[in-house]
Amino acid sequence: MKKTFKQKWALKIRKAHRYLGIFLGIQFIFWTLSGLYFSWTDINEIRGDYLKKRITKEKFTKLISPTNIDNIEFIESLEIRNINNRPYYFINKKKLFDAWTGEPKNEITKEEAKFVANSFMKEELKIVSIKKIKKVNNHHEYRNKPLPAYVITYNSGNNIKAYVSARDASFQAVRQRSWRWFDFLWMTHTMDYEGRDNFNTSILRLFSLLGLITVLSGFLLWFVSSKTLKKIKLS
Repeated sequence: MKKTFKQKWALKIRKAHRYLGIFLGIQFIFWTLSGLYFSWTDINEIRGDYLKKRITKEKFTKLISPTNIDNIEFIESLEIRNINNRPYYFINKKKLFDAWTGEPKNEITKEEAKFVANSFMKEELKIVSIKKIKKVNNHHEYRNKPLPAYVITYNSGNNIKAYVSARDASFQAVRQRSWRWFDFLWMTHTMDYEGRDNFNTSILRLFSLLGLITVLSGFLLWFVSSKTLKKIKLS
């Protein structure tokens, strides 16, 4: 029997819908899995907040005036940081100065990084290694953060790592297994396989457009092949 124009048109739509579904299916699975993971996990757990303790601030006396420090022309911002029970000024978000002597400090040591990490992380976490890193790639869990830095690894089944900036002694991040899963799934969700956070990649735009076409082709296929619509038209 010779097929009508409508039947031929429906067949073409069905083929296009099927092949688009196969092509986009894997990415749809990743979008769904990542969405499920994001909605079923606690963001505080992912960030590792449960691994941190409440910060207690030390009180220091006999601090010199920051205006008396050499080579400081002006002060826009100032923080006091406790590094191994010694106060330091972090001035203009650029450099550390000993708050007792005024001496500049270019970088902290491993022991000082350990002290900073212990100030933030819970006491029951035991340190197994401290390593200084000077560069990372776009896929590293410490990307887009100040370098050099110390990575402090803890004895844990979750492969817990804390990061402390070597330049300014700031506690930067804690990473563990659930964060790494989040990071991987976030990459598949955004389809930014270079840096994770770019929502304007060409591949994401293409797949989003093809996804819309797939859904619309499904609606169109139902419209041209629905027996219910045929009955309505005939009645």
